[in-house]
Amino acid sequence: MCIGPAKATESYLKVGTIISAALGTGADAVHPGYGFLAEQPGLPEACAQNGLIFIGPTADNIRKMGDKLQARKMAHELGIPVIPGSELVKDFEAAAKAAEKVGYPILLKAAAGGGGKGMKIVEGPKDLKMIFVEASAEARAAFGDDRIYIEHFIPNARHIEVQIIADSFGNVVHLFERDCSIQRRYQKMVEESPSPVVSSGLRQEICRSAVSIARHIKYENAGTVEFIFDQDQRQFYFIEMNTRIQVEHPVTEMVTGIDLVKEQIRIAAGQAVSFQQEAVRVMGHAIECRINAESPEDQFRPCPGKIEQWIPPEGQGIRVDSHCYSGYFVPPFYDSLLAKLITNGSNRLEAVDRMKYALAKFVVSGISTTMPFYQFMLKHSDYLNGKVNTRWMEDVLLQDYARQREAGRFYQ
Repeated sequence: MCIGPAKATESYLKVGTIISAALGTGADAVHPGYGFLAEQPGLPEACAQNGLIFIGPTADNIRKMGDKLQARKMAHELGIPVIPGSELVKDFEAAAKAAEKVGYPILLKAAAGGGGKGMKIVEGPKDLKMIFVEASAEARAAFGDDRIYIEHFIPNARHIEVQIIADSFGNVVHLFERDCSIQRRYQKMVEESPSPVVSSGLRQEICRSAVSIARHIKYENAGTVEFIFDQDQRQFYFIEMNTRIQVEHPVTEMVTGIDLVKEQIRIAAGQAVSFQQEAVRVMGHAIECRINAESPEDQFRPCPGKIEQWIPPEGQGIRVDSHCYSGYFVPPFYDSLLAKLITNGSNRLEAVDRMKYALAKFVVSGISTTMPFYQFMLKHSDYLNGKVNTRWMEDVLLQDYARQREAGRFYQ
């Protein structure tokens, strides 16, 4: 269906256009995916008004978790740890006072944010004014809302998230955790499950917290509760809830054997979750690499253009989710994600080995992709030993990658 011009604000971000497309095709339901309108309460409301089923949470669920400050407050009231932080800061003077109270380094965050937009680290007071202006402007451009709040920044942190699924009958089930610590500019690039650093006891505590939040707001459908784990203090903190399916959901599917999108559709059709908590087991280990049309050698510059050859890998424990094919033209207008490459094995080492094999067999020509960068990462001792955090890719891996290339020792 043609829904308008390439500019997202004139097509994918117009609720009325999506509703018209659904009605025009005779669709019963709308699945929002994981971008654009997925976390905008206006879409489920418009679906209800037009006799369409929204395959996702209720508008009330989305609103309650969409305001990050209110979500923090709710988690605190439930007894779930939250990172020390501030209320809204309206201007630089208020930010300066709050920063001193919270303690540097700090993280400026957009109250209506997500996806890393409007997030900025401030190491000390001399940098605050300029970065505050930048963060406010970025939040305004991304969300139409420049409200900012402050959190204490934890340097040696892991990003741990818990997949939950819930129905209209009050059943809430978790599908354990994913580790999404390999990030660039707060954008996840590599995800895995289970987390290499989460103990059995900690896993139970984090998953219990995620279920508690979902149950408290009477959540329905798939969602992800996100936490920061301080590796030095061995303490986890709630940060937000994503009220949608996520890019990395295949990682969870590979280790649990549960089709999350199928469950979403069942629940939206008024059925109960098809399994109980006791039936959910983690089998082995899974890893996902996001294959993007970007050039790692040129500061991850986007690389739109025609794909000359597209030959995805095949084999045991290999899954490729993609819309691409030989001759496909990668447009310059949207996210650069081409494919999700997922491997699993009986343990983490086997999953890593299969990922190495899959990347080596994945043929993409005509454009640059992130695959050579992942091949390098999978050989790095820090990654293999699980000694990473949310800053590791930018602080360590990118520098090592550049040095290897300059020295002519790059691994292909």
